[in-house]
Amino acid sequence: MNGSNAPADVPAHHGALLPLLGTDQEVIDFFAGIADLDATNPADQHLEDGIRLASGARLEQFARGASGDAYCFVGEGGEERPVVYISLDGEAGPIALGLPELVRLSLVAPWWRDAPGRTADELQVVAGYYREDMPDLDRRRDRASRALGLDPAGLPPEATVLARLGELSRGPVAAACVIVGDESEPLDPLFASPAETG
Repeated sequence: MNGSNAPADVPAHHGALLPLLGTDQEVIDFFAGIADLDATNPADQHLEDGIRLASGARLEQFARGASGDAYCFVGEGGEERPVVYISLDGEAGPIALGLPELVRLSLVAPWWRDAPGRTADELQVVAGYYREDMPDLDRRRDRASRALGLDPAGLPPEATVLARLGELSRGPVAAACVIVGDESEPLDPLFASPAETG
């Protein structure tokens, strides 16, 4: 996902995707309307008071969900930075290494927030509900993909992007992306470890 295929999968220069997420109507219709990722006004995004990285590194919100949940870049740099998701329910964690990976996750599994604690079969049921509610989901995804310069046929399978979420929640990226609240207590992880779900 983040190896040698990356240059062919997404535009290589920094700043290539975020402006499109907030200005291209086909992209906005999918990301804000279906994937619950609204990047139309990144300059207006502000985290709740006290929300920060435990490490003290920079935390920059660039998009929000309809409920007010936050998508944030970690550290300094451009779209290659890790992305964390911060829920108003007090959960947070890394969901992608860079905006291109988040874009692929959102295109392939826009319902990924329903994944924690579910089996593969249960996730297929969730995906089925999404498709029932939005019969034109694939068409809208394909149009958004093309507007971003991506070939819809080259998107990874659902199982791959969901497995990647699990990897990020348990590895060194998660350790570097601990989010604390206004009382300096870590927020709950988005994805519990296998030992915690048993």
